[in-house]
Amino acid sequence: MNTGLLHLHNLLRWVVLITLLLSIVKLISGQNALKTSKILLISAHTSLVLGLYQYFFGAVGYKLIAAAGGMKEVMKDAATRFWAVEHISSMLIGIILITIGHISLKKGGKASLTATFYLIALLLILSAIPWPFRVGIGRPWLPGL
Repeated sequence: MNTGLLHLHNLLRWVVLITLLLSIVKLISGQNALKTSKILLISAHTSLVLGLYQYFFGAVGYKLIAAAGGMKEVMKDAATRFWAVEHISSMLIGIILITIGHISLKKGGKASLTATFYLIALLLILSAIPWPFRVGIGRPWLPGL
Protein backbone atom coordinates (compact mmCIF):
# COMPACT_ATOMS: atom_id res chain seq x y z
CA MET A 1 0.00 0.00 0.00
CA ASN A 2 2.80 2.42 0.86
CA THR A 3 4.38 1.93 -2.57
CA GLY A 4 1.12 2.73 -4.33
CA LEU A 5 0.58 5.84 -2.23
CA LEU A 6 4.15 6.94 -2.89
CA HIS A 7 3.66 6.53 -6.65
CA LEU A 8 0.40 8.48 -6.51
CA HIS A 9 2.09 11.21 -4.46
CA ASN A 10 4.92 11.38 -7.01
CA LEU A 11 2.54 11.51 -9.98
CA LEU A 12 0.51 14.27 -8.36
CA ARG A 13 3.62 16.46 -8.38
CA TRP A 14 3.20 16.74 -12.15
CA VAL A 15 -0.46 17.74 -11.83
CA VAL A 16 0.51 20.37 -9.24
CA LEU A 17 3.40 21.71 -11.31
CA ILE A 18 1.43 21.86 -14.57
CA THR A 19 -1.64 23.50 -13.03
CA LEU A 20 0.55 25.89 -11.06
CA LEU A 21 2.34 26.97 -14.24
CA LEU A 22 -0.96 27.26 -16.14
CA SER A 23 -2.47 29.34 -13.35
CA ILE A 24 0.50 31.70 -13.31
CA VAL A 25 0.41 32.13 -17.10
CA LYS A 26 -3.35 32.75 -17.06
CA LEU A 27 -3.08 35.25 -14.22
CA ILE A 28 -0.26 37.17 -15.90
CA SER A 29 -2.06 37.23 -19.26
CA GLY A 30 -5.32 38.43 -17.71
CA GLN A 31 -7.33 35.28 -18.37
CA ASN A 32 -9.76 33.73 -15.90
CA ALA A 33 -7.70 31.26 -13.86
CA LEU A 34 -10.34 30.22 -11.32
CA LYS A 35 -10.97 26.75 -12.77
CA THR A 36 -7.26 25.98 -13.12
CA SER A 37 -6.67 27.34 -9.63
CA LYS A 38 -9.33 25.04 -8.20
CA ILE A 39 -7.73 21.98 -9.84
CA LEU A 40 -4.39 23.16 -8.44
CA LEU A 41 -5.84 23.53 -4.95
CA ILE A 42 -7.45 20.07 -4.99
CA SER A 43 -4.35 18.32 -6.35
CA ALA A 44 -2.03 20.14 -3.93
CA HIS A 45 -4.17 19.26 -0.93
CA THR A 46 -4.50 15.65 -2.06
CA SER A 47 -0.74 15.46 -2.41
CA LEU A 48 -0.39 17.02 1.05
CA VAL A 49 -2.63 14.40 2.65
CA LEU A 50 -0.70 11.59 0.95
CA GLY A 51 2.59 13.18 1.96
CA LEU A 52 1.55 13.60 5.59
CA TYR A 53 0.49 9.96 5.72
CA GLN A 54 3.89 8.94 4.38
CA TYR A 55 5.68 11.26 6.80
CA PHE A 56 4.03 9.77 9.87
CA PHE A 57 3.64 6.15 8.73
CA GLY A 58 6.20 5.72 5.92
CA ALA A 59 9.94 5.12 5.95
CA VAL A 60 11.24 8.63 5.23
CA GLY A 61 9.58 10.76 7.86
CA TYR A 62 9.00 10.23 11.52
CA LYS A 63 10.47 6.72 11.46
CA LEU A 64 13.61 8.09 9.83
CA ILE A 65 14.04 10.58 12.67
CA ALA A 66 13.57 7.85 15.28
CA ALA A 67 15.95 5.45 13.51
CA ALA A 68 18.63 8.15 13.20
CA GLY A 69 18.59 8.75 16.94
CA GLY A 70 16.72 12.02 17.07
CA MET A 71 16.60 15.35 15.34
CA LYS A 72 20.15 16.28 16.35
CA GLU A 73 21.53 13.37 14.32
CA VAL A 74 19.13 13.98 11.43
CA MET A 75 20.39 17.54 11.01
CA LYS A 76 23.97 16.30 10.50
CA ASP A 77 23.16 14.32 7.34
CA ALA A 78 21.97 16.22 4.24
CA ALA A 79 19.84 13.41 2.77
CA THR A 80 18.15 12.58 6.06
CA ARG A 81 17.60 16.27 6.79
CA PHE A 82 15.99 16.72 3.37
CA TRP A 83 13.36 14.06 4.02
CA ALA A 84 12.77 14.80 7.70
CA VAL A 85 12.71 18.60 7.56
CA GLU A 86 13.27 20.39 4.25
CA HIS A 87 10.84 18.52 2.00
CA ILE A 88 7.87 18.67 4.33
CA SER A 89 8.51 22.28 5.41
CA SER A 90 8.90 23.66 1.89
CA MET A 91 5.92 21.75 0.54
CA LEU A 92 3.72 22.79 3.44
CA ILE A 93 4.60 26.46 2.99
CA GLY A 94 4.08 26.13 -0.79
CA ILE A 95 0.62 24.61 -0.32
CA ILE A 96 -0.29 27.31 2.22
CA LEU A 97 0.66 29.93 -0.38
CA ILE A 98 -1.41 28.12 -3.03
CA THR A 99 -4.38 28.10 -0.66
CA ILE A 100 -4.02 31.80 0.17
CA GLY A 101 -3.67 32.62 -3.53
CA HIS A 102 -6.77 30.62 -4.45
CA ILE A 103 -8.86 32.23 -1.72
CA SER A 104 -7.67 35.66 -2.84
CA LEU A 105 -8.55 34.88 -6.46
CA LYS A 106 -11.95 33.46 -5.49
CA LYS A 107 -12.81 36.58 -3.50
CA GLY A 108 -11.96 38.80 -6.45
CA GLY A 109 -8.50 39.88 -5.32
CA LYS A 110 -5.81 41.23 -7.60
CA ALA A 111 -4.50 38.72 -10.12
CA SER A 112 -0.98 40.05 -9.64
CA LEU A 113 -1.09 39.23 -5.91
CA THR A 114 -2.31 35.70 -6.59
CA ALA A 115 0.36 35.27 -9.27
CA THR A 116 2.98 36.36 -6.74
CA PHE A 117 1.78 33.79 -4.21
CA TYR A 118 1.79 31.11 -6.90
CA LEU A 119 5.25 32.07 -8.14
CA ILE A 120 6.75 31.85 -4.65
CA ALA A 121 4.96 28.52 -4.13
CA LEU A 122 6.36 27.25 -7.44
CA LEU A 123 9.92 28.16 -6.42
CA LEU A 124 9.53 26.46 -3.03
CA ILE A 125 8.00 23.33 -4.54
CA LEU A 126 10.63 23.08 -7.28
CA SER A 127 13.40 23.35 -4.67
CA ALA A 128 11.89 20.62 -2.49
CA ILE A 129 11.13 18.00 -5.14
CA PRO A 130 13.52 15.01 -5.05
CA TRP A 131 14.54 15.32 -8.71
CA PRO A 132 16.42 12.33 -10.19
CA PHE A 133 19.64 14.32 -10.53
CA ARG A 134 19.80 15.15 -6.80
CA VAL A 135 22.43 12.89 -5.28
CA GLY A 136 21.27 10.85 -2.31
CA ILE A 137 17.61 11.89 -2.47
CA GLY A 138 16.66 11.55 -6.15
CA ARG A 139 13.48 9.82 -7.24
CA PRO A 140 12.52 8.75 -10.79
CA TRP A 141 10.68 11.14 -13.14
CA LEU A 142 7.67 8.82 -13.33
CA PRO A 143 7.90 6.17 -10.60
CA GLY A 144 6.07 2.90 -11.02
CA LEU A 145 5.64 3.26 -14.77
